[in-house]
Amino acid sequence: MPDFDCVIIGSGIGGGTAARALGEAGHKVLVLEAGEAGSRGDTSQLSLAEDPEERLQNGAWPDRVEAEVEGRSGSFHAPLGCGIGGTSVFYAATLERPSADEIGPIEGGISPGWPLSWPDLAPWYDEAQRRFQVCGSPDPLDPRPCPALRPPPALSASDQRVIRRLEANGMHPYRLHSGTACLPGCQSCYGRKCPLACKMDGRSAGIEPALATGNVRLLTRAAVTRFEAGADQISGVDYQHQGKSHRVSARHVILAAGAYASPGLLRASVSQAWPQGIGNRHDLVGRRLMFHYSQRFMVWPGRAGTAEISKTLAFRDFYRFEGQRLGMVQSMGIKISFGEMLHFLRMGALGRGWHSPLIRQSLRIPAWLISQLLGNAALFDGQMEDFPSLENRLLFSPEAPRRIAFHYSVPPEAHARRAQFRRQIRRAFRGMRPVFLSDLAEPNLGHPCGTLGMGHSPETSVTDARGRIHGMKNLWIADASAFATSMAVNPSLTIAALALRQARAISETLSREQKTG
Repeated sequence: MPDFDCVIIGSGIGGGTAARALGEAGHKVLVLEAGEAGSRGDTSQLSLAEDPEERLQNGAWPDRVEAEVEGRSGSFHAPLGCGIGGTSVFYAATLERPSADEIGPIEGGISPGWPLSWPDLAPWYDEAQRRFQVCGSPDPLDPRPCPALRPPPALSASDQRVIRRLEANGMHPYRLHSGTACLPGCQSCYGRKCPLACKMDGRSAGIEPALATGNVRLLTRAAVTRFEAGADQISGVDYQHQGKSHRVSARHVILAAGAYASPGLLRASVSQAWPQGIGNRHDLVGRRLMFHYSQRFMVWPGRAGTAEISKTLAFRDFYRFEGQRLGMVQSMGIKISFGEMLHFLRMGALGRGWHSPLIRQSLRIPAWLISQLLGNAALFDGQMEDFPSLENRLLFSPEAPRRIAFHYSVPPEAHARRAQFRRQIRRAFRGMRPVFLSDLAEPNLGHPCGTLGMGHSPETSVTDARGRIHGMKNLWIADASAFATSMAVNPSLTIAALALRQARAISETLSREQKTG
């Protein structure tokens, strides 16, 4: 008999959401998390430390990511979490739905698109919004109903000035869809851990209520190393815990380690039936790596000279523009602090091929100066869609299966779309002095997706329309690696919707198995 009904690898948005749904349905679940449990009272941001153990204690991914971007190689600490809640405990809680035409086939040869339609996912988006207590207002350009939205908080004076100026410039702003309702005594928890559980993330909306069911067990510092696989199903999950090797079995396995790490576990799981790793018969595991292109910029909204830190505004007037797939614009809710500015400058240095440790350290001085001079500006982001390419891929090493490394090139069409997007952003923010923080096409390295993309055929995709590995009865993917396209919205709500849909399918399968003995 299997040890559990389901084993889940990873406790972020996908793993936490699936664990809660399966636990509430009465199923016996084990969650294996490679990181630390952490403290509920912790308010830390993603660590700037170099020491792997210090980073792990903070909840950050411990190791440097190695990247070859535009032909230039370097290494850096990506904005990734490793602990209960994963990266989501640090995120800014943006939980937006994509446009309806993004879920389905795509015309024009960009990509085959999704093997799903909008009606397949619409009820799961609604359920995810309820579970993550998403607040905001409907997008005036979107006719679809959005019944699960909660009322947004009151607008600040600074935001009111921004809205008036945007509307005067012909835009259609709305209240950003966000999973946050700060409680009394809580400081802004955007970009940092929240001690009061008022930010809905993989911990507060996933793992913690999952554990409360009594049906879910969580094991931290449990690093999964490989799967034991037969021809069509997983028979065991191998992991390291407290210096010892263990194996656990389950009727179903959900892999939710993230778009960087999940493919590495499949590639490391070599067997007679899967000599190139699980799901990799057509050399697609780790390919079609996508991000978003961030156009971060500052605005000065009015006469007061200061801008309150807010995460409240968005508009989609350029989501589709003159036949191009551009993206949405949103406020970031992050003060231009030393840590943020240092990250921007270091990513800019990487893009220019400057990888010297001396340069990385010297950037601390301009980062501090800029944060002091520009800290009264409001920070916005124009988030542009990335398109899948087989050549943008993760790089694997049998000697270092935990290593995250990738090759990525920005295609010429992305440069053209980005230039168009920036022109329109400047037009939208006329009168607010928009200033972009970088002149480079910067992939948002915190939004990796597509490395185990779903589709109809195993010859062209790794997972099927339900997020299950082609050819495997009991192995499911519940993170952004299963995305067929990156879309132009933050990935979190889509991850949660897919995880809820999978949990329902697994629960129904388990119920049928129990009835038949």
